[in-house]
Amino acid sequence: MSEKTGTGAEAGPDTAADAGARPGNGGIWIFGATGRTGRRIAALLAARGLPPVLVGRDATRLREVAGEVDGDARTVVAATPEEAARRLAEDAAAGAPAVVVNTIGPFTSTAVPLIRACPPGTHYLDLSNELTSIRQVLDLHEEALAQGSTLVPGAGFGVCATESAARKVSEGRPTPERVRVDALPSVESEPGLLGPALAASLVDGFAIGGRRYEAGRLVRVRLGGGIETLTLPDGSTARTLAVPTGDLEAAHHATGAPYVTAGNSEVPSGRAIRALLPLLAAVLARPAIGNAAKRRLARVEVKPKPPARAHSWARAHATWPDGTTHEVWLRAADGMDFTTTIAAEVAARLSQGGTPPGAHTPATLFGPGLAEAVGGRFVEGGATSRTV
Repeated sequence: MSEKTGTGAEAGPDTAADAGARPGNGGIWIFGATGRTGRRIAALLAARGLPPVLVGRDATRLREVAGEVDGDARTVVAATPEEAARRLAEDAAAGAPAVVVNTIGPFTSTAVPLIRACPPGTHYLDLSNELTSIRQVLDLHEEALAQGSTLVPGAGFGVCATESAARKVSEGRPTPERVRVDALPSVESEPGLLGPALAASLVDGFAIGGRRYEAGRLVRVRLGGGIETLTLPDGSTARTLAVPTGDLEAAHHATGAPYVTAGNSEVPSGRAIRALLPLLAAVLARPAIGNAAKRRLARVEVKPKPPARAHSWARAHATWPDGTTHEVWLRAADGMDFTTTIAAEVAARLSQGGTPPGAHTPATLFGPGLAEAVGGRFVEGGATSRTV
């Protein structure tokens, strides 16, 4: 984020430290506007009367997106995330953007540079569900306070869905001792290449190995453990495997529980696969092998596939020191639809001003009602799970 003079204590009503209380004057910039999520977010914002600034690498595709969502939408061509960040900084003299929406992964590489390029008072959100990226952005809390900016990582199904359930499960109760959150997205796959951004996010996610919170500390654990078979509120069953996603950090951040585990239904959970996961993590952690895997994975052709189930689900199960337990589920639509709708909702709220400066995960900033505002529905209790 751009450097600012003075301190928060000395700031007057027109300084950057107060900028989080009101919108900027440059609109909502969408980085990666020609991608699947970027296009959908742009369309949702334009439908709300908030024409976005579209940022991408291909001028022709940007014009096509502009024509689809708003013929008057401004476009900014940038070949790389670094160039996009420079364009953002250069544009500050003409009018600082109110909000930056980052859809460009891997967010471990793009989030901090974009945030640091933002003029004081600019708000930021991204779609990250990478443990490292979520922690990187939350670590900028004091810096964002000084700049008068609000930073919201994880504004998608990943992070927001499980965090909302975690906030709901502990709402009005003391801090739980243990929390497990599970993400069960249901997404209709579109045909096309997997792409370098998603490939890098997947490889980097496996390469860090297993993680969970124990006694308030993030510790290394064996990747491939923590498998559970869940009975969903609709009576169907699904298996989730403990994985080190951004859901883990957000659940700890939202509840304060000292013991936290995060599971996901999208990771293969067969016995043979689980046995190989620790070895896979160790191999992918080697830079040369990891980079080669990213290049190969990026060229994989994704086949069209119907969603796995009628709804996406997120679950939070909490346990208190006296043995009391409570379980909450969040039912949502298609995981991609939930992601783009949440991102548009958060961007719109940030553009209106009035949000507290600092770095916050979505449901910590806006409460579990954020998920309900975009069509999510909470279901409390009545479901069981068993650990394998």
